[in-house]
Amino acid sequence: MKRRWRTLLLAATVLAVLAAGGWGALRFVQLSSTAASAEVPTTRVKKGRVTITVAARGELQGGNSEMVIAPQTGGGDIAITYLREPGELVRAGDTVVEFDTTQQEYNLKEAEADLAEAEQQVIIAQATAVFTEEEARYAVLSAAADTKVAELEVRRNPLLAAIAAHENEISLESARSKQRQAEQDANNKKATVSAGIAIQAAAVNKAKVTVDMSQRIIDSMVVKAKTAGYVNVQQTSNQVLCCYAGQQLPNFQVGDSARAGQVVAQIPDLTHWEVSANIPELDRGHLSPGQKVSVRAAALPGRAFAGHIKTLGGTTGSPWNRSFECRVALDETSPELRPGMSTNLTITVESLDQALWVPSQAVFESDGRAFVYLRTPQGFVPHDVTLVRRSESQAVLTGIGDNDLVALSNPDQPNKPASQTGGVMKAVSR
Repeated sequence: MKRRWRTLLLAATVLAVLAAGGWGALRFVQLSSTAASAEVPTTRVKKGRVTITVAARGELQGGNSEMVIAPQTGGGDIAITYLREPGELVRAGDTVVEFDTTQQEYNLKEAEADLAEAEQQVIIAQATAVFTEEEARYAVLSAAADTKVAELEVRRNPLLAAIAAHENEISLESARSKQRQAEQDANNKKATVSAGIAIQAAAVNKAKVTVDMSQRIIDSMVVKAKTAGYVNVQQTSNQVLCCYAGQQLPNFQVGDSARAGQVVAQIPDLTHWEVSANIPELDRGHLSPGQKVSVRAAALPGRAFAGHIKTLGGTTGSPWNRSFECRVALDETSPELRPGMSTNLTITVESLDQALWVPSQAVFESDGRAFVYLRTPQGFVPHDVTLVRRSESQAVLTGIGDNDLVALSNPDQPNKPASQTGGVMKAVSR
């Protein structure tokens, strides 16, 4: 009996120690979980109207701009001797840019000298033609006179001996042959001198064309505005090349050289304004022509101009920084607008009513699945969701309840920033 009571007492003691240890361990886990939970930032799932937008920066340009282009000279680069200041107002007919005409004036002088020489050659050819024709005419007249004399001698044949008469006939035939030859030579010489005059006249015409072309090139090197507007001076080289080299090349100025056909300046149409912006490739699927755009010029604070997407260009750039050009047409203008102004664009993509949303950093992606860390009585656990839209600041999703508590960072790594996939889209909730 005594041994039985000892066994029961020992078993009770062991159970008490185990119970105390388990309670202590559970309390420790709860305290640790509470401490860890306190370090994890959280947010509630909200429900309401969310407006998805794309934000970008662009440059103001005139629509249907008049291009001021370096003329074709047939040579190398040409130097700029006069250029309007950027942003300067010009009227139709005003000179915008002038190029160095030294070489072209030299070419014109040479062409004029060639023309004068060709004209002198025509005079010489005409004088030679007169002399040659007179010489040929004299030869024809002389041969005709010899023929006439021979004919007179033949008339005396009945009075002469047969031998003498035969000699007269031979002389007449020879005179007639010489006359025919003289007449043929006269016609040939006339055709030859006429051809010589025509050749020299063609040389004159060629020289005149060269003179006219040289003069037109000189005239084209003074480029005037066809329409009124503000001068937008362009950069000295291809923007793609300078960006690839990591440098921003300056605008054209007096003394710079331009290639034939290169755009030196633009004169935008002040009645049709456009904005050119480069937007990351990830946002291309959200944009389409006709979408409404709000445009704010940095130089005109507090003012917004309505516009719409006009065109979407092709995607360019390095594999790690792909973008495309988006051109926005302004539906309203202002006299204060100037070409080259920096602008901020807000493109409204769509509005979602009664949408569930959380801050974008609360949604994580891994192995093709999207999930959040949902707070449960057992702590934060991964919870799969369906991502509807994701902007730079907000994520619209389904598969979770309104007002659920989710973590803004990975609970397993509270001291590390949450990994997320961001874009340039923004969302505004209401």
